[in-house]
Amino acid sequence: MLKRRYGDRSDWQRIKKREYAQSYVDKEEFTGYITLLNMVLVAEPLWVKYDEKSVCIVDDGFMWLQHFPKGKHYSVTTMFDANGKVIQWYIDICNEIGIEHNIPWWDDLFLDIIVFPTGEIIQQDADELEEALINGWVDQSMYNLAWHQANEITTSVVRNNFGLLNYSSVHKELLTKLL
Repeated sequence: MLKRRYGDRSDWQRIKKREYAQSYVDKEEFTGYITLLNMVLVAEPLWVKYDEKSVCIVDDGFMWLQHFPKGKHYSVTTMFDANGKVIQWYIDICNEIGIEHNIPWWDDLFLDIIVFPTGEIIQQDADELEEALINGWVDQSMYNLAWHQANEITTSVVRNNFGLLNYSSVHKELLTKLL
């Protein structure tokens, strides 16, 4: 079963005080929705572990900028620390992107790509996609779409031509003015 996730993350109880802004961008370099979640106050920090590396992705003053590109099968979340430094880019492979009650959403296709400012790339949750196929939560075409999109993005990032990563700070500044 695909999980629908929303850009405002309004169901996330960890965030005790938040600010949220969104906008639609129609430019040559990017067309789609962008959202910015400012986590003013959180109940507790959130740390994730990638192999031997532990990374804090949620804490007081952290911001998440999310891109919802029109007509694409991925969403990019740029995670900024309280000093405005990029922690990581988290790319969700998705079946579909849409808007409901004026809030952008994506239907998660399990596979994720994490890109660090160092250039390190991690592809994650292949086991969840395999399980989804076995259990009938995704069909073969969705499974193939997920792998095709993940491999295409990974190759693009390695070749340093996944341009959306370069617009994170610009789009964050644009939305910060709306908070």
